[in-house]
Amino acid sequence: MGEIFDQLPMLPTTVVGSYPVPEWMERLKTDYFRGRISRAQLEDVHEMAIKATLRDQELAGIDIVSDGELRRDNDIDYFLAGLPGVEIADRGKQFYFDYYDADVTAPLPAGGGLTWLADDFALTASQTTAPIKFSVTGPYSLARRIRNKAYRNQRELVLAVASRLNEAAHALAERGATLLQIDEPFLAGYPADAGLAVEAVNVVTAGIDVSWALHVCYGNRYARPSWEGHYDFLFPAVLEANVDQLVLEFARKGYADLPVLAKFGWDRKVGLGVVDVKSQQVETSDVVAARIRAALELVPAEQVVINPDCGLRNLSGPVARAKLAAMVGGAEQVRQSLLPQRAAVPMAADPITQGA
Repeated sequence: MGEIFDQLPMLPTTVVGSYPVPEWMERLKTDYFRGRISRAQLEDVHEMAIKATLRDQELAGIDIVSDGELRRDNDIDYFLAGLPGVEIADRGKQFYFDYYDADVTAPLPAGGGLTWLADDFALTASQTTAPIKFSVTGPYSLARRIRNKAYRNQRELVLAVASRLNEAAHALAERGATLLQIDEPFLAGYPADAGLAVEAVNVVTAGIDVSWALHVCYGNRYARPSWEGHYDFLFPAVLEANVDQLVLEFARKGYADLPVLAKFGWDRKVGLGVVDVKSQQVETSDVVAARIRAALELVPAEQVVINPDCGLRNLSGPVARAKLAAMVGGAEQVRQSLLPQRAAVPMAADPITQGA
């Protein structure tokens, strides 16, 4: 389902998902995990920050916005903490961004699962008229942070998590979501498991008529990559993924991996990373435009969506806003250069001045 892009300009701009968490918000979130403020107080903070995040994206001219993932303490725990059947003995944290220790000692129960994510989407939808991207951490990455004491092997655990995410995706679609993204930040560290990850992605997407994106990066923990490598590990397995778009990291790494898309015949959309989220240096619009033009030598413009390499969480607010502005400016430069030149139309004679 690609209708969301039909109403947008060529080279539409979006974000990958997360947005900067200001220091004051870090302190309040950590206070919550240390038991110093209530859940209701934290939710008030989240709602205020999400509204501001949406406004920042709208002011920057982003075509497809996100909620900034500001409710999430990290890319894993927000999901595991709300997933029935996952056991977390200690839900306190010294710093909100830390990971929980999580176990599964019995099969994950069907029904209910993560369907409460639809409420997150609904709040975002009530605050903007722009198209929304809503992301979920993928089943492969979530399962990497669970000690498996219930299933015969890791594959069974991954597919069980995928089934719960499918329930959540149904609920999101029922509430009006049209673009859902699956984030697999751990996959690059275990490239031999690409086939399993794709199998699980197809469980998540099954039966849900929305536009689907799959984001794979090399990690963005504290603005540092967790792994290095090349995207050829995704192929040919990812060709079987029931998704409409691959969202990939390029600005930091360079565009040497782009030819692999043509080599294996990827004919769907590509989320092109054009600003480096692991650097505080702000790109100019000209730099972004040059990166886009280089990519268009290998990928048709109709397939390209413009985004940062990964989430913006680890940047300061001013830097993130400047990078988004440069991204939008660079995309507009290239967009204008691709528009057909208007043919000169002779001006009709004015009947009054011609004495008619």
